[in-house]
Amino acid sequence: MNERPAKRGFTARPGDAEGWIRSADAPARRPNDASGFTARLTIDVTPALRGRIKVAAFRRGVTVADMLRDLLAREFPDDPGETS
Repeated sequence: MNERPAKRGFTARPGDAEGWIRSADAPARRPNDASGFTARLTIDVTPALRGRIKVAAFRRGVTVADMLRDLLAREFPDDPGETS
C-alpha cells in the first residue's frame, strides 16, 4: 500500500544540526548600525509624496526603509559630544 509522506508540522524541529544553525543565511548587519537595535518612527506624508518616495527607492534598487535610513543618517550624523 502507499504510505503517506511524513508531514512536517508547524512545531516540528529539524532533525540535524545544520537545520538548526544557519549563520550563512543571516542578513549582513549595516556598517553604521553598531547596536543592532532599532526604534520605529512614524510620520504622516501625503499620498503623492509617499508615491514619489516609493518610486525613487524602486529606481535605486533599495527598500524605502533603507533609503530613508541612509537619508536620515546623512542629515543627522553622529555627534560624539552629544549624549543619548
